[in-house]
Amino acid sequence: MDERRTILMDRYEIGRQLGQGNFAKVYFARNLTDGQSVAIKMIDKDKITRVGLIVQIKREISIMRLVKHPNVLQLFEVMASKSKIYFVLEYAKGGELFNKVSKAKLSEDAARRYFHQLVNAVDYCHSRGVYHRDLKPENLLLDENENLRVSDFGLSALSESRRHDGLLHTTCGTPAYVAPEVLGRRGYDGTKADIWSCGVILFVLVAGYLPFHDPNLIEMYRKISRAEYRCPRSFSGELKDLLFRMLDPDPSTRISISRIKRSTWYRKPIEANAAKIKHGTARDTTVRDGEAATASSSIECSNRPEEDQGSSSLPNLNAFDIISLSTGFDLSNLFEERHGRREERFTTRQPVGAVFGRLKELAERLKLKIQKKESGVLKLAAQKEGMKGFLELDAEVFELAPSFLLVELKKASGDTIEYQRLVREEVRPALKDMVWAWQSDRHQQQQQRCEQSVQGEDQQQPLSSLPTQQ
Repeated sequence: MDERRTILMDRYEIGRQLGQGNFAKVYFARNLTDGQSVAIKMIDKDKITRVGLIVQIKREISIMRLVKHPNVLQLFEVMASKSKIYFVLEYAKGGELFNKVSKAKLSEDAARRYFHQLVNAVDYCHSRGVYHRDLKPENLLLDENENLRVSDFGLSALSESRRHDGLLHTTCGTPAYVAPEVLGRRGYDGTKADIWSCGVILFVLVAGYLPFHDPNLIEMYRKISRAEYRCPRSFSGELKDLLFRMLDPDPSTRISISRIKRSTWYRKPIEANAAKIKHGTARDTTVRDGEAATASSSIECSNRPEEDQGSSSLPNLNAFDIISLSTGFDLSNLFEERHGRREERFTTRQPVGAVFGRLKELAERLKLKIQKKESGVLKLAAQKEGMKGFLELDAEVFELAPSFLLVELKKASGDTIEYQRLVREEVRPALKDMVWAWQSDRHQQQQQRCEQSVQGEDQQQPLSSLPTQQ
């Protein structure tokens, strides 16, 4: 880094220091290319090498690249010099949630909004086999719109880290937020341990202080192991019940995330609080925040019948469009993660009115909200929030020939796995009788034929040509 110009690798202009830890410093920075504000975490290589944290840093990088959620702090890129490692991170302008709580405790309605975002982020991480293990208000950041971002995955573990008993065994985390089974130095379920930490965070948000606190660390551990705490009188009965089930010292009976989402306190509406923070259109805020806000304000059913939108309004594909959509020229596998397909295409000989009619019937059966758009686009949106906000997909119809259509189902927002499950379990069976061919099926068939051809050549290979073991 050029100290005089405060320019890092000719790409980022370094500004004020935001924070400091034992092995790293965090600075505000600006991308010189597009002017985007970022936070750069500068890690001292010598220090982490001396204490044996190289493996932990590599694991943190792999985990942050794996978890991409509206309520998880985004890692843009990683750079390195001879003496430093640089994490270029999303800049959370609102700072730590801890600073907000330290000034004044939150109302239950305000805390519920942050808690929704926290639970959604943690649930998403667990679905990807990631356990945070150090959840606390200091690691929960806020952006300029007061939306929560989970950060600091330095102590996180992957599902592959579990031993033969299926449990994690590394004792780590901040004592006041750590589950009793972790402190007990016995195997523990990473999911249940994170749920306990979320319970402590919820208590802190509404009470303004820790449920388990004592100057004597051993005495505090004893309170945690027995779940000895008292709720303020101002806590509602629904909140006390939820905390009692989250702060259960027995992990086998501790409440799950799916049950947390079904609890009475969690399900209370938060739209009134969210409205104070929202900016932009309702649809943009719904997708960005991952909130439980309804999308009905932007996605409504159209009264225009399907037959009114004839083939004349459909986009025509030229030769280059057709080539780009063909299986031989499909390059999506080079850019998408494994099993990460975000679009499906099929051809049909049915008229456009029949296609839109069937899609509308499917949407009504699955309770999806519908919005008809011009140029043959039909937008479908789930009414219930998923792992990464509300699932939305666009169904677009192209005219290959007067009696031959191409239909593309593309995920617009939400979780990719939930989108794939919807297409596999609901969409494909419902459209079975009108589909001429699914493009992905043809692509798989071609791959299988290629693999069979290669296997046949391998079987015919003479033994003399095979490498010998030394």
